[in-house]
Amino acid sequence: MTAAGVAGCGLSYAVVSIMGPQSSGKSTLLNLLFGTNFREMDAFRGRSQTTKGIWMARCVGVEPCTVVMDLEGTDGRERGEDDTAFEKQSSLFALAISDIVLINMWCHDIGREQAANKPLLKTVFQVQVTALPSFEEKEEQFREQVQQLRQRFANSIAPGGLAGDRRGVVPASGFLFSSQQIWKIIRENKDLDLPAHKVMVATVRCDEIANERFGCLTSDAEWLDLENDVQAGSVLGFGKKLGSIVEVHMEEYDKEAVYFDEAVRKAKRQLLESRILNLVQPAFQKNLSHLRTKALEKFKTGLNQSLESGKGFAASVRETTESSLSEFNQGCADSVIKQADWDYSKILEKVRRDIEDHALSVRESKLTELTNHAKEKLRKALVEPVESLFDAAGQTTWSSIESLYKRETQAILPEVFKALSGFEMGSEFSEEMVSKLRDYGQSIVENKAKEEASKILMHMKERFTVVFSHDKDSMPRTWTGKEDVRAIAKEARSAALKLLSVLAVIRWDDKPDRIENILISTLLDGSVASKSSSASSGDPLASTSWEEVHPKHTLITPAQCKSVWKQFQSETEFTITQAVSTQV
Repeated sequence: MTAAGVAGCGLSYAVVSIMGPQSSGKSTLLNLLFGTNFREMDAFRGRSQTTKGIWMARCVGVEPCTVVMDLEGTDGRERGEDDTAFEKQSSLFALAISDIVLINMWCHDIGREQAANKPLLKTVFQVQVTALPSFEEKEEQFREQVQQLRQRFANSIAPGGLAGDRRGVVPASGFLFSSQQIWKIIRENKDLDLPAHKVMVATVRCDEIANERFGCLTSDAEWLDLENDVQAGSVLGFGKKLGSIVEVHMEEYDKEAVYFDEAVRKAKRQLLESRILNLVQPAFQKNLSHLRTKALEKFKTGLNQSLESGKGFAASVRETTESSLSEFNQGCADSVIKQADWDYSKILEKVRRDIEDHALSVRESKLTELTNHAKEKLRKALVEPVESLFDAAGQTTWSSIESLYKRETQAILPEVFKALSGFEMGSEFSEEMVSKLRDYGQSIVENKAKEEASKILMHMKERFTVVFSHDKDSMPRTWTGKEDVRAIAKEARSAALKLLSVLAVIRWDDKPDRIENILISTLLDGSVASKSSSASSGDPLASTSWEEVHPKHTLITPAQCKSVWKQFQSETEFTITQAVSTQV
């Protein structure tokens, strides 16, 4: 059917079959009428069966496309009178698939039951009779009238034509399969339900067409190129290109399946479209994945450039986010195809999260950088001055340290507030950061105090040496024998004891305490300062905590002070003794 050019005719074709007694000239009539080349009987060799079974051919020079079937003649002696099964089957087959049935008979056979095909004529609803001269006796007239008859087959499928009723026609591409199935049913002597058969043929053929179109898509060079391209990166105009490819193959299906049962055709079309969309959707997802990566990279680059230009962090994030998401949305819209209702809202949310996570990471990094910068600046402003104040420890040491701490902390706040304003974090966050900076400043002071307290014995000895070995003008002392060495030693030890008092505890808010008095009265004078202390404890320094001082602010406990003092006395006694000996 394909080779003869019938398969592509759609509904524009007609099937003509001929029945009649054996040797009645059926093949000759068809050959002259339609230009076919069926085998004809040679009367000079005797009358016998020439056409066996059913033969088909396409007519020459007849429009629309006309397929002719030449059936084996009836009443043949070769099959005998009792073997009429094939005659009935072939006749039913011809009636089932033909648009026009020619019944060729001799005029003198009209009165015969079988030769006249009366049982068959009873099933034909529209009968037209044409008388032709004898081919053997009046060949010229026969040929002329056959040509006239031929004109009646022109435009046979037009309304009012011999085959004008097209309601039950099977599309040409399904004719072969339909004929095979009808013949199978007839041979098996089953009920022939032509409407159901039409649906069955449509189902099979639409399936075949759908499979063919799907196969063509999988090997389509344009699709394969697009699939390869999208693996490497995002494809500009992806949706337009993919939609065009899908549309081409769906249109081919529609073109080939247009004449089959509508319900079947539409159902199979939906299945084909679903298969195609399932095939191409991974490429769509891959393109979105590339767009997602591209959007994040655009955001990263844009944010860095915006921050380098001096724009505030929050404003930079807003503008860059809007730009990146806008480009991503445009890319997604450019990737969808009209044949599918693909939703990209989920990957859009993923892109949002990608951007938010990166923005949060950069913000934390920038805030950490800002905090560290402020801390380093505060550290440099506090460490050396605090160390100097501890070296010159006296009555106003802690008040001076606190003043220094407040002044330097306050000095860096304007710079911090200005930097924080670009983050638009709100006053609560700013206050929290300032609080942390204040705490950090306090920790610098406290850590320095702990460091100096850990070296208290060394500092006390240095203080003793300075006072004992130098006069009031800070000139090295020369022992002449007139000096009161013991008095000078007591003064030097008193200065060292004041240093111990300063480094014994951390004093914020300059709260007064009795630590210096207790140390002087207990260690220097060797007596208890107050009766209340004596009543509560024979030795005020026999304790691990100072009265009214929080443990976390204690650097040197009372007991440690006593121990340090004892060691200090021991290590300075030699210096005093040596000075005394020079006076003898």
